[in-house]
Amino acid sequence: MHTTEEVKETAVLVAVQTQKQTAEQTKEYLDELAFLADTSQINTLYTFTQKLEKPDTRTYVGKGKMQDIIAYVVDNDVDMVIFDDDLSPVQIRNIETEFAKFQHEVKILDRSLLILNIFAMRAKTVQAKTQVELAQQQYILPRLTRMWTHLSKQRGGVGMRGPGEKELETDRRIANDRIVFLKEKLKQIDKQAFTQRKNRDRMVRVSLVGYTNVGKSTLMRRLAKAEVFAENKLFATVDATVRKVTFDTIPFLLSDTVGFIRKLPTMLIESFKSTLDEVREADILLHVVDISHPNYEEHIEVVNSTLTEIGAADKPTILVFNKIDLFSSEEVVINDWEIGSGNEPENQQSRIEKVTAFLKNSYMNNPQPQTVFISAEQKENIEELRETIVKAVKEKHILIFPNWLNEVHYSTDELEEEEE
Repeated sequence: MHTTEEVKETAVLVAVQTQKQTAEQTKEYLDELAFLADTSQINTLYTFTQKLEKPDTRTYVGKGKMQDIIAYVVDNDVDMVIFDDDLSPVQIRNIETEFAKFQHEVKILDRSLLILNIFAMRAKTVQAKTQVELAQQQYILPRLTRMWTHLSKQRGGVGMRGPGEKELETDRRIANDRIVFLKEKLKQIDKQAFTQRKNRDRMVRVSLVGYTNVGKSTLMRRLAKAEVFAENKLFATVDATVRKVTFDTIPFLLSDTVGFIRKLPTMLIESFKSTLDEVREADILLHVVDISHPNYEEHIEVVNSTLTEIGAADKPTILVFNKIDLFSSEEVVINDWEIGSGNEPENQQSRIEKVTAFLKNSYMNNPQPQTVFISAEQKENIEELRETIVKAVKEKHILIFPNWLNEVHYSTDELEEEEE
């Protein structure tokens, strides 16, 4: 009999703890890397960390730590080693050379390559697939040298270049030609997308932004009442999705785009700039934050930094703290009641009410940006968020249509569209 169950590849994770980060931060980064690996159907067996001023320029980690990694990988027949930072072509070649001494073939991945793999898995539309392939080609191009090292040694004679160098030049030319082709293809797709957006200029545009896996797609489903793919995986959404929504007779466009993450590969930001136009050209941003995550404040900083990078940091923003049903805080007492685990169904509603009251009285409830505390999964406080959105949309809507209050309202027919 043959099993149909998919066999996961195995991996060990490697990170360097520099002077700029604490042990807790390093652990959190590795947990996120493990989540990325799991999203790619990779099973993490072990993690290695080393304290260094900066990653070793030769093999990322020191010689002794590299020997420990090799010993574990060889003994446990591990399929790949994943590093939490980008590796240079020299580092990849040196690491592979170290493993070759033990006659053990292993895949060497860095964080960027792992993220690129997930984007390739998630991309559905022609635009997203083209953007991902462009990012892949830009990643591969500077790393082509190591692929032909074994052939470059076969030199014919004085003044003669080895076949490895010929193959390398050929591959470089192919990669460069492909990059040019993909960029031209994206320009054509961007023109079509620009035309679509231009046709929607008379409507207020609201865009969901946030760290990956904070619940943006689930919230999109709640607000737009439309089927949008949502999953407890990193980068569940890669393609931009746009829906027409009507609140209080005012129609507006709600878009959901790719989530952000720390150390997001530069080539991905470049490739996805056209998709991120939905964010850049939005009138209002809904910045969704997973308040149950221990490092949600750092996630906010990552998102704000990325928004600055794409030129969207000055947009009117509503800060939406999501997953309040999962929020936990030790030794917090609200109205003389301690917030419990909330595992019991009959206590869940009471607990959410206590958490909401606590958060609204905390430093997180600021007027700028305006803040709302919700649970998209449990449909808690969604109505309050709707009212906040309506108020913000009305302010923008009146700027577009100054006589709106004196005119007949729009038809509220439901239309849906998805970016292709």
